[in-house]
Amino acid sequence: MTDINLQENNTKNSKLYSSVAISGATFLGGPLAAGYLIGENYKALNKPDEGRTALIIGIVTTILLFGGLFMLSTTLIDKIPRQIIPLIYTAFIWGFVEWKQGDILKAHKENNNSFFSGWRAAGVGIVSLLIIGIGIFGYVYLSTDNELYDKYDAEIEQFSKNENETLVFFDHLNTETRSSLLQELDEKTIPKWKENVEIINKTNSFKDLPSELNEQNQILLRYSKLRIQAFELFRKAIEENTEKYAPQLEQIHKEIDIELGKLN
Repeated sequence: MTDINLQENNTKNSKLYSSVAISGATFLGGPLAAGYLIGENYKALNKPDEGRTALIIGIVTTILLFGGLFMLSTTLIDKIPRQIIPLIYTAFIWGFVEWKQGDILKAHKENNNSFFSGWRAAGVGIVSLLIIGIGIFGYVYLSTDNELYDKYDAEIEQFSKNENETLVFFDHLNTETRSSLLQELDEKTIPKWKENVEIINKTNSFKDLPSELNEQNQILLRYSKLRIQAFELFRKAIEENTEKYAPQLEQIHKEIDIELGKLN
């Protein structure tokens, strides 16, 4: 039973949205689009109070839905197929429309009365999607989750500082003595790259670290370990006063360039 009392062709002067059109708009724009379109049908049926209620429910449901998603960990979200959630709430809305307005929409169609086009409903869905997108952007921008990025950036700043301080070693190769170079490698260069490995491992432990930062960390970790290999080979070459490690060093530096290229 619906909450609308039917009379024979009592909607001949009304234009409504079909359940198919509402479902399509819902898939595009979420519960917000559904609440608006269901509300518009109620208004066309001289049910303004129900129309306002439908819109309010659509707004509240949208906030609860996306608020709940933000509370889930990034790892869990990444495991959920992208179409599953829209399909679930679209199916729910279709069932709700059929329950509340199905009979009137069926009679409206059988009497050859007018419906709004699916394109118009899709337009509502797109506008709803834009509104939700702006809301999500604002939430992310203003969210305290920015503390995570600040925390991460502080660690990466130290990583970059270590990197800059150690790469001056290459400027010293032709100007410093062997003993000075070995001391630099032992006391600064190699320890700072080992510290960089620890920095990346530390940031990997941050809760809810976004997937793009996890991917960046994987590259930085490989890069850091390659730097350690290279500087340890430099140390052996200097200590043994030999160039026999040159081919290995050349290969490692090629691998370093590949990893750095992935960061651009």
